Amino acid sequence: MRRSACACALILVFLTSCSNTTTEAPPPAKAQPLRPMKQAFGSVDGKPVDLYTLTSAKGMEARIMTYGGIVVSLKTPDRTGTMADVALGFDSLDGYLTTHPYFGALIGRYGNRIAKGRFKLNGTEYKLATNNGPNALHGGRKGFDKAVWTGRALPEANGLELTYISRDGEEGYPGTLTTTVTYTVTGEDELRIDYAATTDKDTVVNLTNHTYFNLKGQGEGDILAHQLAIDADRFTPVDSGLIPTGKRQAVEGTPFDFRKPVAIGARIGESDAQLKAGKGYDHNYVLNGAAGTLRKVAEVYEPSTGRVMEVSTTEPGVQFYTGNFLDGSNKGKGGKVYGQRAALCLETQHFPDSPNKPDFPSTMLKAGERMQSTTAYRFSAR
Repeated sequence: MRRSACACALILVFLTSCSNTTTEAPPPAKAQPLRPMKQAFGSVDGKPVDLYTLTSAKGMEARIMTYGGIVVSLKTPDRTGTMADVALGFDSLDGYLTTHPYFGALIGRYGNRIAKGRFKLNGTEYKLATNNGPNALHGGRKGFDKAVWTGRALPEANGLELTYISRDGEEGYPGTLTTTVTYTVTGEDELRIDYAATTDKDTVVNLTNHTYFNLKGQGEGDILAHQLAIDADRFTPVDSGLIPTGKRQAVEGTPFDFRKPVAIGARIGESDAQLKAGKGYDHNYVLNGAAGTLRKVAEVYEPSTGRVMEVSTTEPGVQFYTGNFLDGSNKGKGGKVYGQRAALCLETQHFPDSPNKPDFPSTMLKAGERMQSTTAYRFSAR
């Protein structure tokens, strides 16, 4: 009996201790990494075109297609968290197959203008297609913006790698150029673009992206109230054909001074010969800081939504363009009509017409060497 009583007591103590034991909660499940999503988007000349969606943890979304490496849409939140698409463009591939002003496109082999469509390299003169009056613009009649690139998702980096091989003689340029452009959406709501290229023959190359931004939202009026700052003490004035004269003019005392934030529309209508030449701003800025280093060079703020776009680059210049030639002929996403100054562009680059301007930073890429550069557009709200 005594042994039974003791045994019962021990069992009771054991059960009581078990009932008071706290069970630890399982560790929280790890957040799944964001990965690119791919979908079919049509075809061009029998080649399939894919659309990739890259999303940040904070909700920013970039949609990029393999035709032209085009940024089809770019959605970011305003100060209330409301999302809007801040990039001009079209709802379907068909829109991009019509005539349009390079909405969202990768630009090459040479971004911006080359005077009279010709240049000399190593003693040989090369003649290019002239598609902007007497000048060559943005790579010619069929530049990189009209090529179907080979796309490859980069799941671990939340990125998209695009590759295009431009054959020797394409649009008049020497050398077979292999170009790789990587788009990445970071956790800081940043669209980062890394450019790289190699060639088998000395050539010239100047790569950029031509996204048209309106921080109110695409199709929501003009960008004249956007406040802009550009870290540049000088710009390159142009002639009547928008070809740089070769000078580097100080911005101080001119409508081109954006060293401190200024509303884009504040001085755009002034009686200034350079503004008249471009029908507004359409000029290359000589950026401060060391080219080749990634540094912040510009910031845009839109007061009504609070959206902010910061631009960083390794390039020596940026083309500031205020959509002066948008004329309402392009109906964009949701049927929105894009009138004059419906968007702005900040195209990071080497200077226009550099192959004909020995004093400008060189755009020559030698055979066997590798060109690389980086530009990042970071979005926030305040």
